[in-house]
Parts: sequence; C-alpha cells; structure tokens
Amino acid sequence: MSWISAAAIYFILWWTVLFAALPFGLRTQDEDGEVTPGTVASAPRGPHMGRAFLRTTIVSTAIFAVLYYVTHVLGLGIDDIPSIVPEF
Repeated sequence: MSWISAAAIYFILWWTVLFAALPFGLRTQDEDGEVTPGTVASAPRGPHMGRAFLRTTIVSTAIFAVLYYVTHVLGLGIDDIPSIVPEF
C-alpha cells in the first residue's frame, strides 16, 4: 500500500465514520428543556463538532491501524477470505 492509497483509504474511512457516529451523544433542545424561540424542539442543542471530530479521528485511526496490521504484518489479503458461496 503506497502512502497515496493509504491516505485515500483513511479519507474515505474517516468520512464514513463521521456520518455513522455523528448522531451519538447528540441531545435535542427538547431533551434539555431549553428550546430557542424560532427553532424546532427536535433541533440539536448546540454544535458539538469538536467532540465529533475527535471521536471520529480516534475511531478511524483505530480501524485503519487494524487494517494495516492485518494487511502488512499478517500479510493477509482479499484472496485469503474464504468463499461464502460454495462451488458446484
């Protein structure tokens, strides 16, 4: 894996984890009992992008480290995955 392909894989992984983990830890205004006039009660209480960014980076780095370990240290590839469909 070259550094360009590693960066591309990490970039795609980071964005996927961001959109998967973005709703976690999010509280609505209605849950806190502080609804701002002119907004919907189900709107988020406030932007928590700093925590979401940090959480996404940590999870993405951990997943990428496992991927790197499996492919480079153990030497496993896509051909090492057993076939799911039996051959007839």
